[in-house]
Amino acid sequence: MTRLRVGHGFDVHRLVAGRPLKLGGIEVPHGRGLEGHSDGDCAIHAVCDALLGAIGEGDMGRHFPSRNQRWRGVASRVFLEETTRLMREAGYHLGNVDVTLIAQEPVLAPHLEPMREAIAEILGVDAGAVSVKAKSTDHLGALGRAEGIAALATALLLGDE
Repeated sequence: MTRLRVGHGFDVHRLVAGRPLKLGGIEVPHGRGLEGHSDGDCAIHAVCDALLGAIGEGDMGRHFPSRNQRWRGVASRVFLEETTRLMREAGYHLGNVDVTLIAQEPVLAPHLEPMREAIAEILGVDAGAVSVKAKSTDHLGALGRAEGIAALATALLLGDE
């Protein structure tokens, strides 16, 4: 019998000058990047939280606390690699993951497929198991004023009894 587990993740970071924009495992050309203890890649952070939640291991703050200088400036791909290892050790593999990015700017449509491929590569799965899409808030709220970018992720994990 196959065991199914679902996890949900969320992350948001402020856009600031002087940093490259790392999102979905790639660099997106833009005048500002995401503020954070690491590279601020909220898409990958949301995926990590979805996977960790699905295996009952809490969130990124539990495993990669920002108070730990070890994680300062780390590429978020390292977090996802470690989270993938934890998922596999728990006896699960990815069924699929669905990521929604919420941003007024930059326009993300041209970058969604490279993000999908990058996330799939880090997870070690076929790109067909990963979905990445973008929405705007039509200028409503902080995200609509282009103050930051948010990401939501839902993951389905499969395990054997």
